[in-house]
Amino acid sequence: MIQGIEGVPTFACQEFAEKSSDYCLLIPIINEAQRIQPELMRAQEYNIEQTVDIVICDGGSTDGGTEHKRLKSLGVNTLLTKQDQGKQGAQLRMGFWWALQRGYKGIITIDGNNKDSIEDVPRFIRKLEEGYDFIQGSRFIKGGKAINTPLSRLFAVMLIHAPIISLAAGQRFTDTTNAFRGYSVQYLTHPEVKPFRDVFTGYELLAYLSVRATQLKMKACEVPVTRAYPIEGKTPTKIKGFKGNSDLLRVLLKTLMGDYNNK
Repeated sequence: MIQGIEGVPTFACQEFAEKSSDYCLLIPIINEAQRIQPELMRAQEYNIEQTVDIVICDGGSTDGGTEHKRLKSLGVNTLLTKQDQGKQGAQLRMGFWWALQRGYKGIITIDGNNKDSIEDVPRFIRKLEEGYDFIQGSRFIKGGKAINTPLSRLFAVMLIHAPIISLAAGQRFTDTTNAFRGYSVQYLTHPEVKPFRDVFTGYELLAYLSVRATQLKMKACEVPVTRAYPIEGKTPTKIKGFKGNSDLLRVLLKTLMGDYNNK
């Protein structure tokens, strides 16, 4: 049990293997058993576990998707289990802190709902090795693919989310709700970034980290990825209903006004 660290939620750590790469892939999940397993199987198909250490950042799943033997067989290096308050932002803070303590040079994140092209992880590593500090995956640039994207989501990203984030960042980004990203250690440990703050409980950390790198004159870019929504069934998303969308808009406006900057 790891606890008592300011800005980091209490969590349990189960390491299945030692550190074997300069980079790690953080995958935040909660009750994603039906989606994370095929995502990890696809990662194995492309030998991703030989390129990065795969780390599951669990928010407290109860559906059996984090069973240790199964995760080990799917190439997972470590399972972190949050035992504290907070949602996605808390899971990422947990993962970032652990990864920095383990000495990785760069950290990549991806959702665990099997929408994203996990096989594109090497593109992020190449950009990190080229000296970029923030790499945003985008389905909307040349080489990227947007498959079955709901029209409401498409319009929200293109007409609201991406313009606001781009304005705050001072650099154009096209797919700003996409959590498939790369971060350099230099970015996450910059004295004017300070990601380990309890204000980052939900979506706030993703929005903040989308803009802070370029505000601090650090290097940022986009790389092409694929994001595919299922043709049938429930749309996998963390943003749900009127409250979810209104909370997201509030976070965007606070990001634009600089409310999260070093406070």
